[in-house]
Amino acid sequence: MSNFWSAFLLIAEAFVFVAYLLVLFHIVGDLFRNGDIGSLGKIIWIIGLIFLPFIALIYLLFHGRGMSQRQRQAMERAKSDTDKYIRQIAGRSPAEQISEAKALHDAGTISADEYARLKAKALA
Repeated sequence: MSNFWSAFLLIAEAFVFVAYLLVLFHIVGDLFRNGDIGSLGKIIWIIGLIFLPFIALIYLLFHGRGMSQRQRQAMERAKSDTDKYIRQIAGRSPAEQISEAKALHDAGTISADEYARLKAKALA
């Protein structure tokens, strides 16, 4: 019975540790995305996060709403950039698409099968 609880405790500790690491990486990513905090402030936060793990809770309390807003803005920017790229590609003529695919094939970036697929798609 003791082995069961030891294994259970080990699994629980591993889960908490991985969850903490995920939160920590998210916080560090948000620190670099945050324009309101200066360089010195970012350095202090990172040092604090390394040596005082509970400080992550303080960061989440004070910057949680801003974290979600910055994440949402980043996702919206990525979506608009992707939509812009798709519109840019869709606006090209089939000849331009085929010549670009041929250049990629000649450079060795894409295989002959990929070139044939892109050519067929442009002509469709």
